[in-house]
Amino acid sequence: MKQGAELTVVEVDLALPEAPAELVAEAVAVHGSVDVLVNNVGAVRPRPEGFLSVTDDEWEWTFTINFMAAVRVTRAALPHLIAAGDGRIVTVSSVNARLPDPLVIDYCAAKAALTNICKALSKEVGPRGVRVNTVDPAEVAQGAAAQAVTGRFSRPSEIADLVVHLAGPSSANITGADFVIDGGLVDSL
Repeated sequence: MKQGAELTVVEVDLALPEAPAELVAEAVAVHGSVDVLVNNVGAVRPRPEGFLSVTDDEWEWTFTINFMAAVRVTRAALPHLIAAGDGRIVTVSSVNARLPDPLVIDYCAAKAALTNICKALSKEVGPRGVRVNTVDPAEVAQGAAAQAVTGRFSRPSEIADLVVHLAGPSSANITGADFVIDGGLVDSL
């Protein structure tokens, strides 16, 4: 563990089933409680050979990193967030949750599942004082940036600004929302 003035770093491998509970336990030990959870873990591996080339092990890896890590951390943090009375969960998903791409088919499926579970969870825990929202940045190849209405990728600071807003008190009545930050790339509602 490394600790700074306002930051505590806990190194865990979120692909391991027990690691999320260890992470939350350390946060509670150091800070006394958890009132905000930001799930921001993800990885993608292109599948240029197509769907039939994606093995069970590759599907499991993709879902472990992109879905189960957030599920497990959320499950570990949720009792603390409920106890806080004003808990917030902000999950960084992906525009691929709604923009299926055969090149990253397993990643798209995992992110769609992640966005879906966050919406369902918002309905369950909203009445208990926990707000749950997702942010979907575009994570597409550089050539696709030109397809965005703005002609560029979203900057990390733009994603971070929205996450901070959703985690803070000025968004007190926002829950179950899915915010797409893609420069207008996705043209569906």
